[in-house]
Amino acid sequence: METETLLSFENLIDAVEGKLIGKKSSCFGFSSVAIDSRECAEGSLFVPLIGTTQNGHIYIEQALQKGASTVFVANSELAENEAKFASLAEKFNATFIAVSNTMTALQKAAKRYVEQFPSLIKIGVTGSSGKTTTKEIIASVLSQKYSVVTNIGNLNSETGLPLSVFKIRQEHEVGIFEMGMNRRGEISEIASVLFPSIAVITNIGTAHIGILGTQDAIAEEKKQIFSNFSENCIGFVPENDKYASFLQKVKKGRVEKYGINSNRRIRDVSSSGLDGTTFEYDGVFIKFPVPGKHNFSNALAAISVAEYLHLSTDKIKKGLESVKTIFGRSQIYRGEKTLVHDCYNANPDSMESAISFCDDLEWKGKKIYVLGDMLELGEKSKELHAELGKKAAKSDADYVLFFGNEMENAYKACKDKKRCFWSSNIQDISEELESSVCNGDLILLKASKGMELWRAADALNIKLGGHA
Repeated sequence: METETLLSFENLIDAVEGKLIGKKSSCFGFSSVAIDSRECAEGSLFVPLIGTTQNGHIYIEQALQKGASTVFVANSELAENEAKFASLAEKFNATFIAVSNTMTALQKAAKRYVEQFPSLIKIGVTGSSGKTTTKEIIASVLSQKYSVVTNIGNLNSETGLPLSVFKIRQEHEVGIFEMGMNRRGEISEIASVLFPSIAVITNIGTAHIGILGTQDAIAEEKKQIFSNFSENCIGFVPENDKYASFLQKVKKGRVEKYGINSNRRIRDVSSSGLDGTTFEYDGVFIKFPVPGKHNFSNALAAISVAEYLHLSTDKIKKGLESVKTIFGRSQIYRGEKTLVHDCYNANPDSMESAISFCDDLEWKGKKIYVLGDMLELGEKSKELHAELGKKAAKSDADYVLFFGNEMENAYKACKDKKRCFWSSNIQDISEELESSVCNGDLILLKASKGMELWRAADALNIKLGGHA
C-alpha cells in the first residue's frame, strides 16, 4: 500500500524517465526532498548530486539511516554498484530509481510536482541584486489577500529552486520564488521548473560578470525568466534600468516598466533616512520601513505586482508597512553608535547603493565605512574592486576600512585621497574599528556573505540577530 506522497510512483518515474532498481518499496511515498544526507528525515526523497569535489552517492546509506524512503541513482554509478543498491533498497525497504543525471531528475520531478497545482499564481523574481528583499516585500503585500509560499532564504539555484517548490501545498494560492544564477543557461533551466506567469527583474548589474563576461550577457541571461511566457503572462522591469527596453521585447506575454514615473498613483516620495521612505499612494500615506533608494525601488516592483492582482490600496499599504528586514540586509542597529548591517551579499551595484545611502544621511558624528570583498567577480575582480576604491574616495565617509585580499585593490585606489585602512585579517579590522569609533558615529558594514564581516560588530558591542 502506498503512503501519503508528494508524487505517486508512476508519476515520479515517468517525470524523471527513470528505471526501478530491484523492487519498489511496499509502502512507497516521500514527504520531503533533500540533497544533503544530513537533512534527510523520515520519508525523504534523497537526491545524491555529483559535483567537482563530492559525489553524493557515497552518502546514500547515511540518508537511509536518517529515514530516506526513496533514492535517485545516476546511471553512471550503476555498473559497479547495482547489486549494492538493490541490497540497500531491500534492507531499508526503500525505492531506488536509476536516472541519467540526478540534478536533472530533481528538476524534472520538481516541474511535475508544480504541475499538480494548476491554479497556483506563480511569481518568479530575478536580478543582479535585491532578489531576496523584493521577494520578501512581494510576499508581505500579497499575503494580505492570499495564502503565500516562498523559497526560504536564498534557495534560488539549479538545486535550490527545485527543492523550494516542493514546499507548495494545496492551501497555497501564490508561490513567490527567486531565481539566481551561477552559470550561463541556469535561469532558463529553473524557469522551466516553475513556469512563472508573473516575473520581476530587479536590475541588470555586474554581479556574476566574472561568469558571463559582459553586462549584455547578464541582461540576456536574466531575460530568460520570461522564456516560458504564454500570451497571458506579465513581466515587470525597472524603468530606470538601461536594459529596460531590451527586456521588454518578448515573444509572448507582455513586460511593463515599474517605478515612480511609471505609476501615476505614487506622489510625494520622501526619504526618511534610516527610517525608510514615505510616500503617497492612491491618496493614502505609506511609511515603507526598509531604508535606501534601491529598497524603495524593490517596493515599487511589489506595488506593480499587487496592482496586477487587484489588491486594494489598504492591503498594499498594510503589506508594505509590515515588511521586516532579513538578517544582513539593510538592518539598522541604533544605540550609542548606529550600525547599518548589510553583509548578506555584495557586488559593485549593491556596494554603490549602500555607500550612496549612507552618504545621503545627515549625520553629526563620523561616518565609517567597512567594506569587505565582493566575491564571484572572476577576471574583472581586481578592476571592479579598484573602481569601488575610487568611489569610496569620493564618498562622504570620514574613514574607510577595507577587508579582504581583493579589497587591497580598493585600498590602493583610495589611500591617496581619503583616510583609509586595509587588512585581510578580521581581528585587525575589529581592533581598528574599536579604536576609531565614538558614540554618535555611523558605521556601515558591507561585504559578500562569505567574508563573515558581521564578526566586526562584536568590536562595537553590538549583538546581531543571527547569522542566517
